[in-house]
Amino acid sequence: MTAYLYDLSGEWIAFRPSTDSRYLFDVRGTWIGWFPFHDDEVLTPDGDYLGSVAGDRLIQRFDYVYRGTPGYPGAPAFPGLPAYPGAASHAGSMGGCEDVPLLQHA
Repeated sequence: MTAYLYDLSGEWIAFRPSTDSRYLFDVRGTWIGWFPFHDDEVLTPDGDYLGSVAGDRLIQRFDYVYRGTPGYPGAPAFPGLPAYPGAASHAGSMGGCEDVPLLQHA
């Protein structure tokens, strides 16, 4: 089942093809990140911190601790585009976090 991710205002900004997929894509299907540590931290394909998943939100944490640069995972196959999920409710402010700036209005 596709896992849709939203910014703090409820706008759909990214998805995982399934809830256990290691890869993250923007709304156009472009590979933007992956989950190398098998938790909620997302790194870019180059190994830089992209953001963290908190429920159905993709946010950047101000307190992210660098964990090293994992090996390159290899590019995934194009996942296809999922159906538009609609907007989520506004999440308000999440202390110590902000929206992932590169994904605004992708």
